[in-house]
Amino acid sequence: MTNNLKVLRAIKNISQEELAKQISVSRQTINAMEKGKYVPSTVLALKLAKFFEKPVEEIFSLENED
Repeated sequence: MTNNLKVLRAIKNISQEELAKQISVSRQTINAMEKGKYVPSTVLALKLAKFFEKPVEEIFSLENED
């Protein structure tokens, strides 16, 4: 699974720490998601979609091997 969290954060000009506080997770969780080392739960994906005001599909996408 890939995501564009880093790009979306840059557009909003917020740090990993700020995003983490907004959606009640650790900065390390945001970092791991951005690096593709952590796949979020459905609830977390929906929180991110709500925060960025985007459909989940615009933030996360499946790769061929997923």
